[in-house]
Amino acid sequence: MRALLCAAGAVAALGAAALVPAAPAVAHSYAATVFADVTEPEPGLVRTVLEVEYVLLATDGARAMDDAAFEADAYADVQASGRDPEKLTTDVLERHSDSVLGYVLPRFSVAVETDAPDEASAAAAVCPNALVEPYAITIRDGVPHARLVIDADCRSEAGAAAPVYRISTELFPGTAPGGKTTTIVSYDLRSGSGVANLDTDQSPSVTTTQDWGSRMGEFLVLGAEHLLFGPDHLLFLLALIVGARRLRDIVVVATAFTVAHSMTFIAAALGLVSVSPAFVEPVIAFSIAAVALWSVWGSRRSRGGLGSLLRWNREAPGDGEIAAGTAAASRPVPSSGSGSGSRGGLALRERTAVTVLPTVLAPPRGFSRDDWVRVAVVFAFGLVHGVGLAGALGIDEPFSWGLLGALLVFNVGIELTQLVLIAVTFPLIVLLRRRLPASPLWIELGVAAVGLFWFMERLLAGG
Repeated sequence: MRALLCAAGAVAALGAAALVPAAPAVAHSYAATVFADVTEPEPGLVRTVLEVEYVLLATDGARAMDDAAFEADAYADVQASGRDPEKLTTDVLERHSDSVLGYVLPRFSVAVETDAPDEASAAAAVCPNALVEPYAITIRDGVPHARLVIDADCRSEAGAAAPVYRISTELFPGTAPGGKTTTIVSYDLRSGSGVANLDTDQSPSVTTTQDWGSRMGEFLVLGAEHLLFGPDHLLFLLALIVGARRLRDIVVVATAFTVAHSMTFIAAALGLVSVSPAFVEPVIAFSIAAVALWSVWGSRRSRGGLGSLLRWNREAPGDGEIAAGTAAASRPVPSSGSGSGSRGGLALRERTAVTVLPTVLAPPRGFSRDDWVRVAVVFAFGLVHGVGLAGALGIDEPFSWGLLGALLVFNVGIELTQLVLIAVTFPLIVLLRRRLPASPLWIELGVAAVGLFWFMERLLAGG
């Protein structure tokens, strides 16, 4: 179950650490991800296959070890490769092996869990570790990672019974605003198996008997973070919210997107999905622009052109029932008798104001053909978004119930966060549409512009 759900961390890291910037990088201010696959090939011998972002190791790791030559050599190596991760070799890692191991080995540890009350006894239970295979370079969605195979020898502490292990990380703490390192640990040991999400700064360790609920709770949070810190997903959701006319519309469409997203994750977990990022990433960007422009086109068709949308008037486009009620309430009302005309008009306006509100709040009628087409299009784009995230996370493991459970909980986290954002944002958009009728159009055009820019940028990068 290695390489599970790095969520927003890995997605942000792809943009921030796509090889190396024009100059040597500063201490990381983005969300980075480390992958750890932990097994027990023989009782008491714990083996970890650790994959660490190459650039992060050569910057933060080199600086922590005060090895400026390591950072400079890695930078030169990336430049010499033409920034093609496939051409990177392990030469720099081997030449600076003392710094690599001096940084990694003390900061990723396996210990036999004890009831010792003092820190000295607990520290003594940390198993000595060492590199047991040559370095390798692996690629995850175009980002190079240093692969280290580390054995922790716990045989003197393990005994005959299966011990409870504590897996801990101190790798790459968030040294700048926004900095965060998530370590996705997949473990299969005598004392237990599962998937855990470690945060270097907040929750840096896990025991191999930690209950299922606690582990799944971490993936629920991870799903929420994926949405909150993933610019692609946020912009796509914003385009859906601004383009919706009824609350039910956006809930149905956003849920369709999440269901499609979940299906792709499960397909990836089963090894059925493998699509090149060179295709997926531009399509994701295009989907953002397409959904936004769809809303603009729909508004234009229903309102008779962009000019009518841009006019600064009192009638709020898109609030059909409210606008109609306001218009009816403003018509002059003939008198029904002497001295009662004024009062009669007031009474009618009061009745109109009272009857319009239930019309707006009443359950909307069934979806039109255009509504269902929109749901289908968003569902299709959701499949593509899921493929993109699956590729970014390198989900290439065979099916297991632990993986499936974590995937589903991760997507529940996305859906719950999505519903909260809709509940907060949709009323604000409705109010904004009432106050500034042209504003939703400009928001959609802005979202479309960003999506098209990303589309061209990723298309050219992939070429």
